[in-house]
Amino acid sequence: MEEEKVILVNENDEQIGLMPKMEAHEKAILHRAFSVFVFNDNNELMLQQRALDKYHSPGLWTNTCCSHQRNGESNIEAGKRRLQEEMGFVTELQESISFMYKAPFDNGLTEHEYDHVLLGKYNGEPVINEDEVASWKWMPLEAVKVDISLNPNSYTEWFKVIFDKFYEHINLSANESNS
Repeated sequence: MEEEKVILVNENDEQIGLMPKMEAHEKAILHRAFSVFVFNDNNELMLQQRALDKYHSPGLWTNTCCSHQRNGESNIEAGKRRLQEEMGFVTELQESISFMYKAPFDNGLTEHEYDHVLLGKYNGEPVINEDEVASWKWMPLEAVKVDISLNPNSYTEWFKVIFDKFYEHINLSANESNS
């Protein structure tokens, strides 16, 4: 099976090429990614705990799901595909904010991503793919914010960046979609 390729982008999120995923992470090359945040009617965020054998950030808590777009795939299409693959359900998603970040990992890999945050609503229980996800839970945003400050090593780097920079925006967007 051919290794999955990521979409290389410039700082304006314009596609400039494709590269195997591991190579992009080894060389810290900027590439496109997405992070899905799914909320229920109680305005709680569905968190996932990454599978314990993931090549980076194993066992850490993070947003509902995240991954990389495939060539020719929209952010929304990619988000729905990965939500089904990881969490076993699909829901409508909408684009929110996007940002760039760079986070090195202990294993020598680096995430350097132009990340698109996608928001959705769902009130059911996921059917998790245990190759991708160890566990899941619903948490109010404020409780997540407090827990990140108390236990930062329990969360993925990109999730902490999103919470640090965009908490108010995500909280406002989640509240608006509940009204």
